[in-house]
Amino acid sequence: MRARTAAAAPASKRISKTFQELGVYGMSAITAITVQNTLGVRGVYPLPPEATTEQIEAVGSDLGVDALKTGMLFSAEIIRTAAEQIRNFGWEKVVVDPVMIAKGGAELLRPEAVQALREELLPLAQIVTPNIPEAEVLSGMHIRSMHDRREAAKRILELGPKTVVIKGGHDEEGGVAESGGPRGIGGRLNEIGEDGKNRNSGGENAYGNSAGGSESSSGKGSTGRSFGKERSGQIVDLVYDGKDFKELTGKRVLTAHTHGTGCTFSAAIAAGLAKGLSAIEAITEGRAFIQAAIEDGLYLGHGHGPTNHWAYGRRQEVLR
Repeated sequence: MRARTAAAAPASKRISKTFQELGVYGMSAITAITVQNTLGVRGVYPLPPEATTEQIEAVGSDLGVDALKTGMLFSAEIIRTAAEQIRNFGWEKVVVDPVMIAKGGAELLRPEAVQALREELLPLAQIVTPNIPEAEVLSGMHIRSMHDRREAAKRILELGPKTVVIKGGHDEEGGVAESGGPRGIGGRLNEIGEDGKNRNSGGENAYGNSAGGSESSSGKGSTGRSFGKERSGQIVDLVYDGKDFKELTGKRVLTAHTHGTGCTFSAAIAAGLAKGLSAIEAITEGRAFIQAAIEDGLYLGHGHGPTNHWAYGRRQEVLR
């Protein structure tokens, strides 16, 4: 099966590795050049908006695109340019990773660009994947509990995306931790209705395999950003499609080597969509991919090192 994915972002190597490992042909439109290593971002050099236009037109008019993701877009001008091209080509399988701040704290989205992101790009997204700080910016509210996170997801959905994934890797007690599910299955999937009841009493994940671990909960705490299971070494990624809340629950991995996890996760989702997976199937596969990449670390550099992009494929070979 031929599947083609494209990315509008500066992290082309990380994205291309993810696409390759998941069996899709990847293409990139570079929006900015960053100078960085595991210790931080030393410089950001955005390309002219017309460079983004020409790159997207070159790919879209020739090779075609089955799904795409956006990453660091930096400025309102580049956001508007990318959104215009998405509309022109009529692309619908769009994953928006609303990159705002680098792991080391460097600003990767100008403050004045947030409004363009909300108004121009989010209405075009099939899936948007903010972490908790990004979800606070997009929703305009503080998030201190799972109840807050659900409200934020509703507010973000009102901006236009079809599905919102608020990742659970950020909290004030474990800043270097990232999210993921148990080995090989991508975490437990619980379907939570508007009434807060768990509709998945059988404890099955999206692949239909029995998932270990305990039930996820709403975790309505009020201290810091630790929500229920997240305080005890588990975290919850919240998925909302306008009808139901789904909680992907998995163990927390305590490591500093999480550079580019959000980028890799969203790229994996785009790859799944390109292959014809449903939104929740693509999200669950992306979750399993990034979990393996974090757990089987490369341990490179003296700061926030990169993850292992070939770990997921190797695990799948073992399972086969």
